[in-house]
Amino acid sequence: LSIAHALHNKGLPVIGVPKTIDNDLSATDFTFGFQTAVEVATDAIGRLHSTAEAHQRVMVVQLMGRHTGWIALESGLSGGADVILIPEIPYHVDRIAERVRERERQGRRFSIVVVAEGARSADGAASFADATGRYGGIADRVAEQITAATGKETRTLVLGHIQRGGEPIAYDRSLALRFGAAAVRCIREGSLGTMVALQGNRIRAVPLGEAVHEIKRVPADSELVMTGRQLGVSFGD
Repeated sequence: LSIAHALHNKGLPVIGVPKTIDNDLSATDFTFGFQTAVEVATDAIGRLHSTAEAHQRVMVVQLMGRHTGWIALESGLSGGADVILIPEIPYHVDRIAERVRERERQGRRFSIVVVAEGARSADGAASFADATGRYGGIADRVAEQITAATGKETRTLVLGHIQRGGEPIAYDRSLALRFGAAAVRCIREGSLGTMVALQGNRIRAVPLGEAVHEIKRVPADSELVMTGRQLGVSFGD
């Protein structure tokens, strides 16, 4: 969309649609692809519970989310994660370890840790990025830190591009159709240089400049975060 905005500024007729699994566009409530990614991630997290419990391990699941933690947060809550690490809330390894030990004391000898690829520790260290800026390695790093702090055996799963592929769920299909129809209306009405966005229950056209103005990050006091804390989820802070 930043490219679309630049093209519009050069006089090209452009209409944008919010397609990203990260759900990080501030002008729209949801982007299409996000709910499908959450569904895929939730299913994967849920399937790990039985093997984690059977082998009494800590499973560390790395999900997409370089700058924001929406996928990790929503799928972590839905999938029953014990620890969720997102870029917006810097984590302390000792807090993660304490949650793992707390579960041990409760007779639960396994834990599920969900981590967004862009999560960073409180000392400022982020996951590793290569020369192209691609992130990776955070799951292995967190797993090693947990083992060092608790002595627990850990395993990692990097879900990767499977979050982006496959058949979209019904919600995303419907939302994409609504966005597409709204984009055609914008063309007919001459509302160029805009992006179609979901705001409440309506699709609206917002200026591209507004659409790319800022990244929609997870507020530390968001209802989702508060819900997680009430359920005993550790965010490592």
